[in-house]
Amino acid sequence: QVQLVESGGGLVQAGASLRLSCAASIRTASMYVVGWFRQAPGKERDFVAAVTWRGGRTLYADSVQGRFTIIGDNAKNTVSLEMNSLKPEDTAVYFCATGSRFALSPNYYTTTGAYDYWGQGTQVIVSA
Repeated sequence: QVQLVESGGGLVQAGASLRLSCAASIRTASMYVVGWFRQAPGKERDFVAAVTWRGGRTLYADSVQGRFTIIGDNAKNTVSLEMNSLKPEDTAVYFCATGSRFALSPNYYTTTGAYDYWGQGTQVIVSA
């Protein structure tokens, strides 16, 4: 059974940093991309960042560009999300996901439909 397990969430003040991690029980060689999404209460699940397992090509949402860094480790089947300069609007449940499909348009990987497997999420709360 495929499992993605996130960790590293917590409560921090604005301006602080957090590092989220995601461990995959599958062989990531069979997957093409891994990403992070987030969902605030009452809102849709939004794209945060993605990276290809091989090649390390990255993609970021405009709202986190320059503050967040996604790093995939194909050998360890893990992906991390370094989050700096956190803002209250970053408060959400953060989900890790991985998918096997290749698409020419990078924008495809900002959609939830590009991902086959999802973790249960980890809560991040940023206080003002």
